[in-house]
Amino acid sequence: MTQNQQGQMSENMQAGPVTPEMNHGGHELFDVQELLSGAVAGLNQCVLLRPHIQDQELLTMLDNQFQFMQEEYNIIVDCFKTGQDPFKPTQSYKMSQNNDFIYGIKPTQPKKPIQSANELTDEIISGFLLGVHKTSASLKAMVALETTNPVVRRVIADSVPNCIEMAYEVSIYQNKHQYYQVPQLAKQDMMAIVNSFAPSQIKPGTMPN
Repeated sequence: MTQNQQGQMSENMQAGPVTPEMNHGGHELFDVQELLSGAVAGLNQCVLLRPHIQDQELLTMLDNQFQFMQEEYNIIVDCFKTGQDPFKPTQSYKMSQNNDFIYGIKPTQPKKPIQSANELTDEIISGFLLGVHKTSASLKAMVALETTNPVVRRVIADSVPNCIEMAYEVSIYQNKHQYYQVPQLAKQDMMAIVNSFAPSQIKPGTMPN
């Protein structure tokens, strides 16, 4: 290792206070970059798919979710650039769907890839939207675990439940239209699994040595 390299490493490893905008680890920078790139891709998908939507209910849902996703993206960009609290706190997404699922499987036509954009349907578009939220929830949870800046970490962690809520809203919409069917096990098998765990009984301060 050259003296120049040693000096650079020593400089990078110096402890002490850093300015808020420099309060980021290397791993964090790459992870948040990937997260924000994914957010841009998700927003772009919404813009591209919107003109192909037929169902007004799905159109309203996409518009509501797009506006929320866009603001959340701007909040993350803001605190990532400054290292400080963003221009507004992370909000909580409120879905308009109820939470009633229809269980059971009904025969449907086999799915296959489309051959042109003219074949886009509300089922396909809602599937894209669901995929955006599932990917975002997983990525944000992973990135939050690797983020050293406390503000960025909190903002990203607080946004994970919103991805879950939006995905849940889309899945309920899909289920209502039989795009997303939910099978159930036989009652006997279901109850066997539900009852296969019991509460832990260890009291505080009584852990074995």
